[in-house]
Amino acid sequence: MGTTRLIYIGGYTPDSGGSGPGVTTVRRESDGRLGELAVTAASGPSFLAAHPALPVLYAVGETAEGTVSAFTRHPDGRLTRLGEHSSGGNSPCHVAVDPYGSWLAIANYGDGVLGVRRLDEFGRMAGPPKVFPHTGSGPDPDRQAGPHAHQAVFGPDGGLYVTDLGTDEIRRYLVGDGVRPHPDGPIRVTPGTGPRHLFHSAGRWYLAGELNGAVTMYDAAWNELATVPASRSPEPNAPSHLEVSADGRFVYVANRGPDTVTVLDSRDLSHVAEVPCGGAWPRHFAVVGDRMYVADQHSAEITALTVKSGVPQAVAERFAVETPSCVLPVPAL
Repeated sequence: MGTTRLIYIGGYTPDSGGSGPGVTTVRRESDGRLGELAVTAASGPSFLAAHPALPVLYAVGETAEGTVSAFTRHPDGRLTRLGEHSSGGNSPCHVAVDPYGSWLAIANYGDGVLGVRRLDEFGRMAGPPKVFPHTGSGPDPDRQAGPHAHQAVFGPDGGLYVTDLGTDEIRRYLVGDGVRPHPDGPIRVTPGTGPRHLFHSAGRWYLAGELNGAVTMYDAAWNELATVPASRSPEPNAPSHLEVSADGRFVYVANRGPDTVTVLDSRDLSHVAEVPCGGAWPRHFAVVGDRMYVADQHSAEITALTVKSGVPQAVAERFAVETPSCVLPVPAL
């Protein structure tokens, strides 16, 4: 069932609208069960990312001030802080590291600012942040009065892509010795989509729309190939996290409201299955071996669904943790 891994759980703390303790480190046993190893105090670590080569973890601080922190990871699960810096905006909700470990990108939901920081050879943030504010709006007056950067993704072409829920755009940036806006500007998606999470696989892009409750597939040139409802439930749905299975066959999307995980065929987005996630308000998930670990924000738990032939099944285990919003598996040190 694979090697033992560590899983870091981020979530909301009392100063960011939740009741979580900070970053919780758990050990994944060979049978898929989770056991707590350590808890590290942090302010609003709602999303986490790991350096691709170094034992360094990054966490946003989703507060009005907006921070991003770096931690050294230890084999026993402990984290020691390397530094805390401004995220470049307010209420950051996502952080990503480029494949070479050179750049850190932070999506600030509150004001839509993309913050970018250079990383040194030790994985530390070096120099001042480079910030990219944005303008625009969408048809939903409550959710789209202004820009809301929701996720930053380093694409296979070396570019940086930022979903903007507020402006119905995929913002694009060129990455090299520096970072700059793409000369062709952003990709504009269907008004009212509310782009949230984006995933690339085999030359295609898959997008979860938080406001339209749909999954959309695009080709490499950003031509829309298909759009389907993320859930077949009659309940109102706000899709959250989306990703493609390791073998490229399936698209998984978590549905807040119906509290399910939907499985779609990655070729045409045809429906394969929709299963209860076992908790309430599935915010994020990660697949490790034959388990899908789901961060159920409102029911204060990580539910572990068994995965058979690529499709999540019934809940096998539960791990209690307050207001979780991110699960990040990494190989054990």
